[in-house]
Amino acid sequence: MSVPADFRRVLESHDPDWAAGTNPGLYLLYGDHLKNCLRVYTVAAFRQIADDIQKMPQGSPGRRIASRLILGQSVRLEVDKDGRTVMPSDQRAKLGLAEGELRFTGAGDHFEIWENQTFADTITAEVEAFLATQGDDFDPLSLLQG
Repeated sequence: MSVPADFRRVLESHDPDWAAGTNPGLYLLYGDHLKNCLRVYTVAAFRQIADDIQKMPQGSPGRRIASRLILGQSVRLEVDKDGRTVMPSDQRAKLGLAEGELRFTGAGDHFEIWENQTFADTITAEVEAFLATQGDDFDPLSLLQG
């Protein structure tokens, strides 16, 4: 898959091991809890998540589940000089991808990868249903106020 240039710059700037002329890394999270998409984290963000999990009480059910759902269902990949990375076949199968276009969506501390039609069927419908309940003067920034 080809990672959009804007996302590549973020991956580079948040990979402590990256230097000009090398390939930035990323972490692809594919856990079953994600349902229809994959999440991509920068190296720095994923390391913070891993550190937070390690700080949880050893042997606790929460730590065990977080380790299995996040650490155990993620893979580190590199973006090549042309901005591409190879998504493992298990993750392609999770999205139902044999061929076709992907949708990359920014989501704050990560970005998501969707199969185009699944995104349209799921997220577009969800957003349209929400907007239908709002007034004509709805401003999405009002959501930030709680």
